[in-house]
Amino acid sequence: MTLRAYRHIERRKCRQIHVGKVAVGGDAPITVQSMTNTVTADVRGTVDQIRALEEAGADIVRVSCPDEDATVALKHIVKASAVPIVADIHFHYKRAIEAAEAGAACLRINPGNIGSAARVRDVVKAAKDHGCAMRIGVNAGSLERELLERYGEPCPEAMVESALNHARILEDNDFFEFKISVKASDVFLAVAAYQGLAEACDYPLHLGITEAGGLISGTVKSSIGMGMLLWSGIGDTIRVSLSADPVEEIRVGFDILKSLNLRHRGVNVVSCPSCARQGFNVIETVKTLEQRLKHIATPMSLSIIGCVVNGPGEARETDLGFTGGGAGKGNGMIYLNGKPAYKLDNEDLVEHVVQLCEAKAAEIEAARAKDAALEPAQ
Repeated sequence: MTLRAYRHIERRKCRQIHVGKVAVGGDAPITVQSMTNTVTADVRGTVDQIRALEEAGADIVRVSCPDEDATVALKHIVKASAVPIVADIHFHYKRAIEAAEAGAACLRINPGNIGSAARVRDVVKAAKDHGCAMRIGVNAGSLERELLERYGEPCPEAMVESALNHARILEDNDFFEFKISVKASDVFLAVAAYQGLAEACDYPLHLGITEAGGLISGTVKSSIGMGMLLWSGIGDTIRVSLSADPVEEIRVGFDILKSLNLRHRGVNVVSCPSCARQGFNVIETVKTLEQRLKHIATPMSLSIIGCVVNGPGEARETDLGFTGGGAGKGNGMIYLNGKPAYKLDNEDLVEHVVQLCEAKAAEIEAARAKDAALEPAQ
């Protein structure tokens, strides 16, 4: 079997919905989401954070709407945002209606928690009138009391039943433009719940390990949980939940997708952990390069390897590369398109590699533009 065959993941087939202009599910690319942590009524602060998320590559951003001040602000936030905005609603059906009227592209709401059938109908009507999708968001920490009493504790079966109960309410109101999530902070519970839900319905699934923790621990838990699901073809949109800057959630999300060859954005850095053989300070170099290259969205690969043991082999598989010449030596080899090109002094490494990556990005984008221009004539 070829390496290409090993890298192929057969995604679960499901229906497709739209969150604003962004397609979710079907054959659409897996989208990456985050959520603001500003006070929503602070329009300037919230918009500034959304723009930072957009710059990092966010496809969709969620904003909490706990009160009327938030939904009033939402109208201005939506207008200032380049990406679709999801309004996070809990319990109060009027906030959902106000959010739809304010231009939210999606409502994160559990219809079974907002009261009477009449209230559900009112929310569905508002969603239909304003072209608003929904996300049913089941969480292990807030399951319905009846399910907890029957099952005894949060479990995959209870979470799937909760999700399908909420889905049935929307289906009974002739509304099908929704996705579903069944999140838990426990990786085993979340994975089992999503596996059960994937078999039980054909709606798009929003993946997440909720309350995953800080930057490092949350990244690890999210990568394990969502990685297992994505590897098996489950998942149409993801959110990495971190107690950190929301921008980090977007970066980690794309790194998860890149590692599974599901989606590519920016420079994929292949680097060694360094050892006594290194010909330059690999760790500091990679740290600096990752910061300096964050502005590049064009997919490409870069290898930064400390010595010639694995360096040439890794560089052969990447677009650009630098391999150290050995401990104590002041220069290494630049590789272009997998082939050794010329020697470079270690002191010039960072600036030179940044320039190479920027030039490569411009070259790729120019080729894309040329292909796009030729497309109508074909």
